[in-house]
Amino acid sequence: MPTHSTRTTISRQWEILKLLPNRAPGLTAAELHQQLEEAGHRTTKRTVERDLNELSSVFPLHCNDKGTPYGWYWQPGRSIDLPGITVGEALTLRLVEDSIRPLVPGLMLKSLEPRFNQARQKLTALGEESASARWVDKVASVQPALNLIAPEINAEHLDQLHRALLEDLQLHCQYRSANKNRVHELTLSPLGLVQRGQITYLVACAEVFDDVRLYAAHRFEAVTLISQPGRRPADFKLSDYVRSGAMQFGEGQMIQLRAWVDPTLAKRLRETPLSEDMKLIDQPDGALLTATINNSWELKWWLLSQAGAIRIDEPKTLRQALIDSQRQSLALHDTTI
Repeated sequence: MPTHSTRTTISRQWEILKLLPNRAPGLTAAELHQQLEEAGHRTTKRTVERDLNELSSVFPLHCNDKGTPYGWYWQPGRSIDLPGITVGEALTLRLVEDSIRPLVPGLMLKSLEPRFNQARQKLTALGEESASARWVDKVASVQPALNLIAPEINAEHLDQLHRALLEDLQLHCQYRSANKNRVHELTLSPLGLVQRGQITYLVACAEVFDDVRLYAAHRFEAVTLISQPGRRPADFKLSDYVRSGAMQFGEGQMIQLRAWVDPTLAKRLRETPLSEDMKLIDQPDGALLTATINNSWELKWWLLSQAGAIRIDEPKTLRQALIDSQRQSLALHDTTI
C-alpha cells in the first residue's frame, strides 16, 4: 500500500500534468507552484522544478529554455487527456452530490457514480496532507425551516419522470392528492423538476387543466411513459416559473404589505429584507414595515411563525386570513386534554 508521502507525490505530479498547457510559452515552475498551492497542495517551487524534470523524462513535455522565465508545456500534438480528477473537482463533487441526486436522470447518475466514489477516495487519501481536501469537513448547508425527513420516492417512478422530461413525452399517472387523499388518473406533460427543501416536485401540464401545476414526486402511485409528444406552453420557461413565486405556492399576485414589527424582528429584517423595495420606518415601540411581496402560502406560514412580533395592517384580506388561522389554533388549544 502506498504511503501518504507517495500518494501526495503522485497526486501533485498528476495535477501538474493536468495544469500544463499544450502550447508555448507554457507555465513556469513559479506559476505552477502558485496554482498547486491554491489547489491545496503544500509544496515548494524547488519541488515543482524536480517534478517537472522527472515528468519530462516520461512524458512528452517541453521547456521553453530560449529565454527566462522558463515555461513548461506539452509538445505540439502530444498532450493527453488524463483520467481522474483534481482536488478542486473532487471537493466540488462531494459538496453537490446529495443535492443533485433527485434532479439527475438515473442513467446519467450511474455514469457519475464512479466520479463520486473517486472524489470520496481522493479526499480521504489526501486528507492529512491537503487543507483543501479537508474543506468538506468544515462547511455545511442547512435548511432554515424545521428539518423534516425526506419522503421516499419510488425509484422507478422517478426514472420515468426523468425519461419523460429528457424525451419531451407525456406520462399517464395515478397521483394521490395531498388534501383529499384521493387517487386521480392524469395524463401529464412534464415541464421541469424542482427540488424544494426535502420535496421533489414535477412541474407539468395536465390534460384536464389549462394551467401549469406542481406534483410531488413521492405522491405518484403509478407512472407510465406514453409515446406522445408533451404539450408545452409556448412561452414557458422553468426559470421564469420559479421566479414568479409558484414554488411558494402562490398565484404570482404581488401585494403591498404594510405591518408593524417589534424591534427584534425589525433588526433581522434589516439584515435579510423581505423584498428589494422593503422599507422600515423606526417607531418608539418597533418599526413600520412596507414591502412588495408575492402573496403565497409561504408568506402566510412565515407571518404565522412571527405572530407575536408582527401586526398586519394591509392588505385587509391577508390580515383577516391570519386572524382566522390564529383563532382556529386557539380553539384547538383551548380544548381540555
